[in-house]
Amino acid sequence: MVDLRPLNESERLDWLRLSRSENVGPITFMALLERYGSAARALEALPELARSGGRKRSIKLFSKAAAEREIAALTKLGGRLLACHEPGYPAPLAALPDAPPLIALRGHGHLLEGDIIAMVGARNASANGIRFARQLAVELGAAGFKVASGMARGIDTAAHRGALESGTLAVMGGGVDVIYPKQNAALYEEIVARGVIIAEPPLGTAPQARHFPQRNRIISGLARGVIVVEAAPRSGSLITARLAAEQGREVFAVPGSPLDPRSRGCNGLIRDGATLVQGAEDIVEALAGVAPQALDEPPGAEFAAPEMAAVGESKLAAARPVVLDLLGPSPVPIDELMRQSRLTPALLLTILLELELAGRLERHAGGQVSLIESMR
Repeated sequence: MVDLRPLNESERLDWLRLSRSENVGPITFMALLERYGSAARALEALPELARSGGRKRSIKLFSKAAAEREIAALTKLGGRLLACHEPGYPAPLAALPDAPPLIALRGHGHLLEGDIIAMVGARNASANGIRFARQLAVELGAAGFKVASGMARGIDTAAHRGALESGTLAVMGGGVDVIYPKQNAALYEEIVARGVIIAEPPLGTAPQARHFPQRNRIISGLARGVIVVEAAPRSGSLITARLAAEQGREVFAVPGSPLDPRSRGCNGLIRDGATLVQGAEDIVEALAGVAPQALDEPPGAEFAAPEMAAVGESKLAAARPVVLDLLGPSPVPIDELMRQSRLTPALLLTILLELELAGRLERHAGGQVSLIESMR
Protein backbone atom coordinates (compact mmCIF):
# COMPACT_ATOMS: atom_id res chain seq x y z
CA MET A 1 0.00 0.00 0.00
CA VAL A 2 1.51 3.36 -1.04
CA ASP A 3 1.18 6.23 1.42
CA LEU A 4 -0.15 9.03 -0.79
CA ARG A 5 0.84 12.40 0.62
CA PRO A 6 2.45 15.62 -0.63
CA LEU A 7 6.23 15.64 -0.83
CA ASN A 8 7.97 18.18 1.35
CA GLU A 9 10.42 20.64 -0.23
CA SER A 10 13.48 18.48 0.46
CA GLU A 11 11.84 15.32 -0.90
CA ARG A 12 10.73 17.11 -4.06
CA LEU A 13 14.27 18.28 -4.71
CA ASP A 14 15.59 14.74 -4.21
CA TRP A 15 12.92 13.24 -6.49
CA LEU A 16 13.73 15.77 -9.20
CA ARG A 17 17.48 15.19 -8.83
CA LEU A 18 17.09 11.42 -9.03
CA SER A 19 14.73 11.54 -12.01
CA ARG A 20 17.10 13.86 -13.93
CA SER A 21 20.30 11.94 -13.12
CA GLU A 22 22.12 10.04 -15.85
CA ASN A 23 20.69 6.65 -16.90
CA VAL A 24 17.74 6.89 -14.48
CA GLY A 25 14.52 6.23 -16.39
CA PRO A 26 11.05 5.86 -14.85
CA ILE A 27 11.33 2.11 -14.22
CA THR A 28 14.81 2.47 -12.72
CA PHE A 29 13.61 5.37 -10.57
CA MET A 30 10.90 3.20 -9.01
CA ALA A 31 13.30 0.28 -8.54
CA LEU A 32 15.75 2.57 -6.75
CA LEU A 33 13.01 4.04 -4.58
CA GLU A 34 11.83 0.56 -3.63
CA ARG A 35 15.34 -0.65 -2.89
CA TYR A 36 16.54 2.34 -0.86
CA GLY A 37 13.31 3.68 0.61
CA SER A 38 13.92 7.32 -0.37
CA ALA A 39 15.28 9.33 -3.29
CA ALA A 40 17.98 10.81 -1.05
CA ARG A 41 19.41 7.38 -0.21
CA ALA A 42 19.15 6.30 -3.84
CA LEU A 43 21.18 9.35 -4.92
CA GLU A 44 23.91 8.39 -2.44
CA ALA A 45 24.00 4.85 -3.84
CA LEU A 46 24.11 5.72 -7.57
CA PRO A 47 27.90 6.18 -8.00
CA GLU A 48 28.76 2.82 -6.41
CA LEU A 49 25.97 1.00 -8.29
CA ALA A 50 27.27 2.38 -11.59
CA ARG A 51 30.85 1.38 -10.78
CA SER A 52 29.72 -2.12 -9.86
CA GLY A 53 27.99 -2.34 -13.25
CA GLY A 54 31.28 -1.66 -15.03
CA ARG A 55 31.14 2.10 -15.54
CA LYS A 56 34.59 3.66 -15.86
CA ARG A 57 33.74 7.35 -15.44
CA SER A 58 31.60 8.95 -12.75
CA ILE A 59 27.86 8.95 -13.27
CA LYS A 60 26.37 12.44 -13.65
CA LEU A 61 24.06 13.34 -10.80
CA PHE A 62 21.62 16.21 -11.25
CA SER A 63 22.79 18.89 -8.86
CA LYS A 64 20.75 20.37 -6.05
CA ALA A 65 21.33 23.86 -7.47
CA ALA A 66 19.99 22.82 -10.88
CA ALA A 67 16.93 21.24 -9.27
CA GLU A 68 16.29 24.40 -7.24
CA ARG A 69 16.57 26.53 -10.40
CA GLU A 70 14.11 24.31 -12.29
CA ILE A 71 11.52 24.39 -9.50
CA ALA A 72 11.91 28.18 -9.10
CA ALA A 73 11.49 28.75 -12.85
CA LEU A 74 8.39 26.54 -12.96
CA THR A 75 6.91 28.31 -9.94
CA LYS A 76 7.52 31.68 -11.63
CA LEU A 77 5.44 30.42 -14.59
CA GLY A 78 2.62 29.53 -12.21
CA GLY A 79 3.34 25.82 -12.63
CA ARG A 80 4.28 23.01 -10.27
CA LEU A 81 5.73 19.52 -10.15
CA LEU A 82 3.48 16.62 -9.18
CA ALA A 83 4.98 13.30 -8.03
CA CYS A 84 3.42 9.94 -8.81
CA HIS A 85 2.96 9.16 -5.09
CA GLU A 86 1.13 12.43 -4.37
CA PRO A 87 -2.62 13.06 -4.21
CA GLY A 88 -3.90 14.46 -7.50
CA TYR A 89 -1.55 12.48 -9.73
CA PRO A 90 -3.74 10.58 -12.24
CA ALA A 91 -4.26 7.09 -10.82
CA PRO A 92 -4.38 5.31 -14.21
CA LEU A 93 -1.04 6.87 -15.17
CA ALA A 94 0.53 6.15 -11.78
CA ALA A 95 -0.33 2.46 -12.12
CA LEU A 96 1.85 2.04 -15.24
CA PRO A 97 5.26 0.43 -14.70
CA ASP A 98 6.90 3.33 -16.57
CA ALA A 99 4.84 6.16 -15.07
CA PRO A 100 6.73 9.48 -14.99
CA PRO A 101 8.01 9.96 -11.43
CA LEU A 102 7.26 13.68 -11.81
CA ILE A 103 5.14 15.67 -14.24
CA ALA A 104 5.16 19.44 -14.64
CA LEU A 105 1.76 21.17 -14.74
CA ARG A 106 0.47 24.54 -15.86
CA GLY A 107 -3.20 25.30 -15.48
CA HIS A 108 -5.96 23.47 -13.65
CA GLY A 109 -4.57 20.30 -12.09
CA HIS A 110 -7.98 19.07 -10.92
CA LEU A 111 -8.71 18.12 -14.55
CA LEU A 112 -6.29 15.20 -14.11
CA GLU A 113 -8.92 13.50 -11.98
CA GLY A 114 -12.09 11.89 -13.29
CA ASP A 115 -12.81 10.23 -16.63
CA ILE A 116 -10.35 11.12 -19.38
CA ILE A 117 -10.52 10.09 -23.03
CA ALA A 118 -7.62 10.67 -25.45
CA MET A 119 -7.97 11.71 -29.08
CA VAL A 120 -5.14 11.67 -31.62
CA GLY A 121 -4.82 11.73 -35.38
CA ALA A 122 -3.19 13.10 -38.50
CA ARG A 123 -1.36 16.42 -38.54
CA ASN A 124 -2.35 16.93 -42.19
CA ALA A 125 -5.96 16.11 -41.41
CA SER A 126 -8.80 16.66 -43.86
CA ALA A 127 -11.41 19.37 -43.34
CA ASN A 128 -13.98 16.68 -42.54
CA GLY A 129 -11.63 14.97 -40.08
CA ILE A 130 -11.00 18.24 -38.23
CA ARG A 131 -14.73 19.04 -38.11
CA PHE A 132 -15.56 15.55 -36.84
CA ALA A 133 -12.82 15.60 -34.17
CA ARG A 134 -13.91 18.96 -32.83
CA GLN A 135 -17.58 17.97 -32.67
CA LEU A 136 -16.71 14.63 -31.07
CA ALA A 137 -14.73 16.45 -28.37
CA VAL A 138 -17.74 18.70 -27.68
CA GLU A 139 -20.02 15.66 -27.35
CA LEU A 140 -17.57 13.78 -25.13
CA GLY A 141 -17.32 16.81 -22.86
CA ALA A 142 -21.11 16.91 -22.58
CA ALA A 143 -20.99 13.21 -21.62
CA GLY A 144 -18.63 13.96 -18.72
CA PHE A 145 -15.21 13.20 -20.24
CA LYS A 146 -12.11 15.38 -20.23
CA VAL A 147 -10.24 15.16 -23.54
CA ALA A 148 -6.47 14.64 -23.69
CA SER A 149 -4.29 15.11 -26.77
CA GLY A 150 -0.80 16.15 -27.82
CA MET A 151 -1.13 19.75 -29.11
CA ALA A 152 -0.04 18.80 -32.64
CA ARG A 153 -1.55 20.37 -35.75
CA GLY A 154 -4.67 18.85 -37.25
CA ILE A 155 -6.71 16.40 -35.17
CA ASP A 156 -5.00 17.18 -31.85
CA THR A 157 -5.72 20.89 -32.23
CA ALA A 158 -9.34 20.21 -33.16
CA ALA A 159 -9.80 17.94 -30.13
CA HIS A 160 -8.41 20.57 -27.76
CA ARG A 161 -10.57 23.32 -29.22
CA GLY A 162 -13.71 21.20 -28.99
CA ALA A 163 -12.99 20.38 -25.34
CA LEU A 164 -12.01 23.83 -24.06
CA GLU A 165 -15.39 24.37 -22.40
CA SER A 166 -15.57 20.95 -20.71
CA GLY A 167 -11.87 20.48 -19.92
CA THR A 168 -8.85 19.53 -22.01
CA LEU A 169 -5.38 18.18 -21.20
CA ALA A 170 -2.42 18.91 -23.49
CA VAL A 171 0.59 16.60 -23.13
CA MET A 172 3.71 18.27 -24.52
CA GLY A 173 6.58 16.60 -26.36
CA GLY A 174 9.09 19.02 -24.81
CA GLY A 175 9.13 21.19 -21.72
CA VAL A 176 5.86 22.46 -20.28
CA ASP A 177 6.98 25.98 -21.24
CA VAL A 178 7.84 25.19 -24.87
CA ILE A 179 5.00 25.90 -27.31
CA TYR A 180 5.03 23.45 -30.21
CA PRO A 181 3.98 23.99 -32.92
CA LYS A 182 4.38 27.78 -32.74
CA GLN A 183 1.10 28.27 -34.60
CA ASN A 184 -0.68 26.94 -31.50
CA ALA A 185 0.59 29.74 -29.25
CA ALA A 186 -2.89 31.18 -28.74
CA LEU A 187 -4.35 27.71 -28.08
CA TYR A 188 -1.58 27.03 -25.56
CA GLU A 189 -2.51 30.15 -23.59
CA GLU A 190 -6.20 29.22 -23.72
CA ILE A 191 -5.42 25.77 -22.31
CA VAL A 192 -3.30 27.27 -19.51
CA ALA A 193 -6.27 29.49 -18.63
CA ARG A 194 -9.02 26.87 -18.97
CA GLY A 195 -7.38 23.43 -19.14
CA VAL A 196 -4.06 21.93 -18.09
CA ILE A 197 -0.66 21.58 -19.79
CA ILE A 198 1.44 18.52 -18.83
CA ALA A 199 5.06 17.63 -19.58
CA GLU A 200 7.65 15.11 -18.44
CA PRO A 201 10.90 16.62 -19.87
CA PRO A 202 12.72 19.50 -18.14
CA LEU A 203 11.74 23.12 -18.70
CA GLY A 204 13.10 24.54 -21.93
CA THR A 205 13.40 21.13 -23.65
CA ALA A 206 12.72 21.49 -27.38
CA PRO A 207 10.57 18.68 -28.79
CA GLN A 208 12.49 16.07 -30.77
CA ALA A 209 11.30 12.98 -32.62
CA ARG A 210 12.61 10.67 -29.88
CA HIS A 211 10.46 12.46 -27.28
CA PHE A 212 7.12 11.72 -28.92
CA PRO A 213 6.77 7.98 -28.12
CA GLN A 214 7.39 8.89 -24.47
CA ARG A 215 4.82 11.67 -24.73
CA ASN A 216 2.36 9.28 -26.38
CA ARG A 217 2.54 6.75 -23.53
CA ILE A 218 1.39 9.53 -21.19
CA ILE A 219 -1.51 10.50 -23.47
CA SER A 220 -2.79 6.92 -23.54
CA GLY A 221 -1.85 6.24 -19.91
CA LEU A 222 -4.03 9.09 -18.65
CA ALA A 223 -7.11 7.85 -20.43
CA ARG A 224 -9.74 5.13 -20.29
CA GLY A 225 -9.49 4.87 -24.06
CA VAL A 226 -7.84 6.36 -27.13
CA ILE A 227 -9.72 7.54 -30.22
CA VAL A 228 -7.84 7.72 -33.53
CA VAL A 229 -9.28 10.09 -36.15
CA GLU A 230 -7.37 9.78 -39.46
CA ALA A 231 -3.95 8.15 -39.34
CA ALA A 232 -1.62 6.96 -42.05
CA PRO A 233 0.14 3.61 -41.66
CA ARG A 234 3.25 3.80 -39.41
CA SER A 235 2.09 7.14 -37.96
CA GLY A 236 2.61 8.38 -34.43
CA SER A 237 -1.12 8.05 -33.84
CA LEU A 238 -0.89 4.31 -34.42
CA ILE A 239 1.99 4.14 -31.94
CA THR A 240 -0.33 5.75 -29.39
CA ALA A 241 -3.04 3.20 -30.22
CA ARG A 242 -0.56 0.34 -29.77
CA LEU A 243 0.58 1.74 -26.43
CA ALA A 244 -3.05 2.09 -25.35
CA ALA A 245 -3.71 -1.57 -26.13
CA GLU A 246 -0.57 -2.63 -24.23
CA GLN A 247 -1.71 -0.55 -21.25
CA GLY A 248 -5.13 -2.22 -21.24
CA ARG A 249 -6.99 0.82 -22.56
CA GLU A 250 -9.86 0.72 -25.06
CA VAL A 251 -8.95 1.60 -28.65
CA PHE A 252 -11.46 3.42 -30.86
CA ALA A 253 -11.12 4.39 -34.52
CA VAL A 254 -13.11 6.53 -36.94
CA PRO A 255 -13.56 4.81 -40.31
CA GLY A 256 -12.79 6.57 -43.57
CA SER A 257 -12.58 6.17 -47.31
CA PRO A 258 -10.21 3.41 -48.53
CA LEU A 259 -9.09 5.93 -51.16
CA ASP A 260 -7.70 8.34 -48.54
CA PRO A 261 -4.26 7.32 -47.17
CA ARG A 262 -5.15 9.14 -43.95
CA SER A 263 -7.87 6.56 -43.31
CA ARG A 264 -5.79 3.45 -43.79
CA GLY A 265 -4.47 3.43 -40.25
CA CYS A 266 -7.94 3.77 -38.71
CA ASN A 267 -9.48 1.21 -41.04
CA GLY A 268 -6.67 -1.18 -40.14
CA LEU A 269 -7.31 -0.66 -36.42
CA ILE A 270 -10.99 -1.50 -36.92
CA ARG A 271 -10.05 -4.60 -38.90
CA ASP A 272 -7.83 -5.64 -35.99
CA GLY A 273 -10.54 -5.20 -33.37
CA ALA A 274 -10.76 -1.51 -32.46
CA THR A 275 -14.25 -0.17 -31.77
CA LEU A 276 -15.71 1.68 -34.75
CA VAL A 277 -16.74 5.24 -33.86
CA GLN A 278 -19.42 7.27 -35.63
CA GLY A 279 -20.25 9.48 -32.66
CA ALA A 280 -19.75 9.98 -28.93
CA GLU A 281 -22.51 7.49 -28.14
CA ASP A 282 -20.33 4.66 -29.50
CA ILE A 283 -17.62 5.53 -26.98
CA VAL A 284 -19.98 6.05 -24.05
CA GLU A 285 -21.69 2.73 -24.79
CA ALA A 286 -18.40 0.83 -25.12
CA LEU A 287 -17.06 2.20 -21.83
CA ALA A 288 -20.32 1.82 -19.90
CA GLY A 289 -19.64 -1.83 -19.14
CA VAL A 290 -15.92 -1.40 -18.54
CA ALA A 291 -14.58 -0.44 -15.12
CA PRO A 292 -12.15 2.49 -15.12
CA GLN A 293 -8.68 1.16 -15.91
CA ALA A 294 -5.85 0.72 -13.45
CA LEU A 295 -7.22 2.74 -10.57
CA ASP A 296 -5.44 0.76 -7.88
CA GLU A 297 -2.53 2.12 -5.89
CA PRO A 298 0.52 2.72 -8.08
CA PRO A 299 3.41 0.26 -7.83
CA GLY A 300 6.48 1.25 -5.89
CA ALA A 301 7.54 2.09 -2.40
CA GLU A 302 5.99 4.11 0.38
CA PHE A 303 7.86 7.30 1.15
CA ALA A 304 9.11 5.80 4.39
CA ALA A 305 9.46 2.24 3.12
CA PRO A 306 12.20 0.11 4.68
CA GLU A 307 15.19 -0.59 2.49
CA MET A 308 15.19 -3.84 0.55
CA ALA A 309 17.34 -6.46 2.23
CA ALA A 310 21.01 -5.85 1.42
CA VAL A 311 22.72 -8.26 -0.94
CA GLY A 312 26.24 -9.35 -0.03
CA GLU A 313 29.08 -8.35 -2.38
CA SER A 314 30.39 -11.91 -2.57
CA LYS A 315 27.02 -13.15 -3.88
CA LEU A 316 26.82 -10.26 -6.34
CA ALA A 317 30.35 -10.93 -7.63
CA ALA A 318 29.46 -14.57 -8.28
CA ALA A 319 26.14 -13.72 -9.94
CA ARG A 320 27.28 -10.91 -12.28
CA PRO A 321 28.95 -13.21 -14.87
CA VAL A 322 25.90 -15.48 -14.85
CA VAL A 323 23.59 -12.59 -15.73
CA LEU A 324 25.97 -11.16 -18.36
CA ASP A 325 26.16 -14.54 -20.08
CA LEU A 326 22.36 -14.71 -20.31
CA LEU A 327 22.01 -11.18 -21.68
CA GLY A 328 22.52 -10.21 -25.31
CA PRO A 329 21.46 -7.62 -27.88
CA SER A 330 17.99 -9.19 -28.24
CA PRO A 331 15.43 -8.29 -25.54
CA VAL A 332 14.71 -11.03 -22.99
CA PRO A 333 12.00 -11.00 -20.28
CA ILE A 334 13.28 -10.43 -16.77
CA ASP A 335 11.15 -13.39 -15.63
CA GLU A 336 13.07 -15.60 -18.05
CA LEU A 337 16.39 -14.34 -16.68
CA MET A 338 15.16 -15.18 -13.19
CA ARG A 339 14.15 -18.69 -14.26
CA GLN A 340 17.37 -19.51 -16.09
CA SER A 341 19.78 -17.87 -13.65
CA ARG A 342 18.03 -19.29 -10.57
CA LEU A 343 19.03 -16.13 -8.73
CA THR A 344 16.91 -14.48 -6.07
CA PRO A 345 14.90 -11.44 -7.22
CA ALA A 346 17.05 -9.18 -5.00
CA LEU A 347 20.28 -10.42 -6.63
CA LEU A 348 19.05 -10.24 -10.20
CA LEU A 349 17.36 -6.85 -9.88
CA THR A 350 20.42 -5.37 -8.19
CA ILE A 351 22.66 -6.53 -11.05
CA LEU A 352 20.24 -5.15 -13.65
CA LEU A 353 20.20 -1.82 -11.81
CA GLU A 354 24.01 -1.75 -11.80
CA LEU A 355 24.18 -2.47 -15.53
CA GLU A 356 21.57 0.13 -16.40
CA LEU A 357 23.20 2.85 -14.34
CA ALA A 358 26.52 1.95 -16.00
CA GLY A 359 24.87 2.56 -19.39
CA ARG A 360 25.15 -1.10 -20.40
CA LEU A 361 21.50 -2.18 -20.23
CA GLU A 362 18.44 -1.09 -22.20
CA ARG A 363 14.86 -1.63 -21.05
CA HIS A 364 12.06 -2.54 -23.46
CA ALA A 365 8.30 -2.84 -23.33
CA GLY A 366 6.82 -5.86 -21.59
CA GLY A 367 9.44 -6.10 -18.83
CA GLN A 368 12.27 -7.01 -21.21
CA VAL A 369 15.93 -5.98 -21.15
CA SER A 370 18.91 -6.24 -23.47
CA LEU A 371 22.64 -5.67 -23.24
CA ILE A 372 23.99 -2.76 -25.24
CA GLU A 373 26.30 -4.47 -27.74
CA SER A 374 29.06 -1.88 -27.77
CA MET A 375 29.53 -2.38 -24.03
CA ARG A 376 29.71 -6.14 -23.98
